[in-house]
Amino acid sequence: MVRVTTARINLEALRGNLQAIRNFLSTESGRNPPGIIAVVKANAYGHGAERVGLALEHAGATMLACADIEEGIALRRAGVQVPVLVFGALSVSDLDGLFEYGLTPTISTPSAARAVQAAAVKARRTIGYHLKIDTGMNRLGFRHDNLRRTLPELFASANLRLDAVYTHFATADNPESEAFEEQRTRFENALATIGEIRASGSAFQGARHAANSAALLRDARVWYDYVRPGLLLYGIVPPPLASTIPLQPVLSLTSRVVAVKGLRPGEGVGYGLRYRAEQPSTIAVIPAGYADGLDTRLSGRASVLIRGRRVPIVGSVCMDMMMADVTALDVAPGDEVVIIGRQGSDSWQQIDAREMAAAIGTIPWEIVCRIGTRIERQYD
Repeated sequence: MVRVTTARINLEALRGNLQAIRNFLSTESGRNPPGIIAVVKANAYGHGAERVGLALEHAGATMLACADIEEGIALRRAGVQVPVLVFGALSVSDLDGLFEYGLTPTISTPSAARAVQAAAVKARRTIGYHLKIDTGMNRLGFRHDNLRRTLPELFASANLRLDAVYTHFATADNPESEAFEEQRTRFENALATIGEIRASGSAFQGARHAANSAALLRDARVWYDYVRPGLLLYGIVPPPLASTIPLQPVLSLTSRVVAVKGLRPGEGVGYGLRYRAEQPSTIAVIPAGYADGLDTRLSGRASVLIRGRRVPIVGSVCMDMMMADVTALDVAPGDEVVIIGRQGSDSWQQIDAREMAAAIGTIPWEIVCRIGTRIERQYD
């Protein structure tokens, strides 16, 4: 049995988006384009990491990136063969998975360096890693202005091989922020410092990367050797930015009307009866709610598509259901409901994650990542 609320993942659109990004990088770089580290953390932004990871690998992604070792193991068990970079902190993780499944760790703290070195000695292995530099986001990473004190111990670790250096921008999606340029400059200085620290040994020959989706669109100077698109792969441009890259949304979320109710003037619907009909009204009941990842703030702020028309979500978004006002429409149980996606050919008949996020004052990353595990992903 399949629940009527399902997410459809268009893998052809995903592969097309990767190629469109690659074409953009080739056209704009004026040099050999950077490789693409395809970000598939958080279950590939809600799209299903195993199937998405394999599709991106087959489409030519240089590397995949995930949040933690457990996500990396899931990719390997699904059959992914390309390098898999683990972004997250490792100090308290079970590090055996790095070696058993051939994952590439990020080393972002001195304690992580010591832990991975000890694990590598235990495994009698040498492991390549990516070094993360904190240039101002103040999350993970070796501070850019303290490298001469913190890095020598790491570089002296006999079982650790530096393969790449990277940073992460805090304000790449904010064109008004000066912090982006400040972080870029700090990263350039950090790269020079790393070269100086390593001058007595082997020179750094590894890769550099910094650009997430927003930075990729914003400034070719930060493309370096790899870029790290996430949201763009799934056909969503990070707001408020715009793009000429021909992207297609990869995910659609649909359901079916399960009941149609009539309301008399003054009657309410849903918990708290926060919505009351001002005139005779018709309400469609849809079996999707906050347990499926739909935000309670959608009520009164967002719409769904039924019979090719936008109809407002009304009443409270419940755990398993929500309601839409379909007054004046001829709606019946079984009718398709598009929560995210297109219904018909008119552009007005489309609702995307960026629109939904704007309606409730959040970000599109949250919209897609929150789509619940009980919603079946169907792959085209």
